Amino acid sequence: MIITLLGGAGFMGAGIVRDLVSDRTIIDITAIRLCDASREKMEALANELGDPRITLVDLDVTNAAALNAAIAGADICINCVPTLLGFQMTIFEAALAARVAYMDLGGLGTYTVKQLAEHERFRVAGVTAVIGCGADPGMSNVICRAVADELDEIDRINLYWAAELVGDENPVLVPPYSVSTVLAEYAHPSTQFYDGRHVECPPMSGSEFLDLPEPWGRCEFMHSPHSEQLTVPLADGIREKGIKEFSWKLHLPHREHEAWVGLVKAGFGDFDEPVEIGGVRVKPLDVLNKVIERNIRKNAGRIPAQDSHEIHLAIGRGRKDGIERTVRVEVTVSPDPLYAPYVDACTSMNASIAAQLILAHPKKAGVYAPESYFDVATYFPELEKRKFRITTTVE
Repeated sequence: MIITLLGGAGFMGAGIVRDLVSDRTIIDITAIRLCDASREKMEALANELGDPRITLVDLDVTNAAALNAAIAGADICINCVPTLLGFQMTIFEAALAARVAYMDLGGLGTYTVKQLAEHERFRVAGVTAVIGCGADPGMSNVICRAVADELDEIDRINLYWAAELVGDENPVLVPPYSVSTVLAEYAHPSTQFYDGRHVECPPMSGSEFLDLPEPWGRCEFMHSPHSEQLTVPLADGIREKGIKEFSWKLHLPHREHEAWVGLVKAGFGDFDEPVEIGGVRVKPLDVLNKVIERNIRKNAGRIPAQDSHEIHLAIGRGRKDGIERTVRVEVTVSPDPLYAPYVDACTSMNASIAAQLILAHPKKAGVYAPESYFDVATYFPELEKRKFRITTTVE
């Protein structure tokens, strides 16, 4: 099988490649087209991994002919180009035109509704597209499916993600993922599902505290833009069970949380509109990215070793056989040597899982969110293979 990765030398793309060339794969991969604008990063990754199936493709996604050539003939196109760069629909349409299965990492729900609206075109063309296939969204959607499968009637499902860093305080701000994504999560309003309908909620609203096991402890969560709440409550097998509430909430480590709040207060949340400096118009996001990158580079020696812990938790309330039930499904990710080469093992490994499951089983034509495409029985064993711990409790 031939796999095309667009943005394949970035943090997430590189992680997907690492997992695809590991001994965890369940499909026969004959070629991996590593497509990126940075030749330097592609060569560094290819040299490190030393897998002959990796071929390098210099790609400018604004070049339609080059984009089409990179996708043509592949069995799947994995789009790792950051959503907020604005190329997601272009790549999505290019995969349809080439009749190549498509998946992306989704994220903030920026294009989710537009993509789902194209379901019939993809179905008629016989092309599969699964959108939002990382950890959150992606794995988180499948966790919600696991909760829904335990209930005959659903009142609500609430989805949470929390990160915690254990170790000495870091004097350097190191983003957990792309700066634009973090700022959007803090600065932009979000769509949640309350009282049986989608509603817009202000940035950083919906404050809620949960007591979680160590090392998380007592965590404050807030609404943020994401795609899960746009799809899960409308999914077959969930919608008809009467769900009236679905929310997605985020918790970042306390000191990092304060830093992002401060940047938003300073105006960096408005990162699209340029500012003029000395007669030159620049985007605040571009300036912030360069400053953060420089600071990390200059102060690399001051960055302490920290262990990152994640918890992905869905809590559903409803009834089973007429009896009130609360269902909790959580996936915890704790430090392990397996994750050492990865920037974000959970996101990139889950994207690899999704791509492999799409290719390993008969495809369904159309555009789907993960909770409508994958089944828990085949997905969860792949998580366990990668040392993600799954806990399900029904009370």
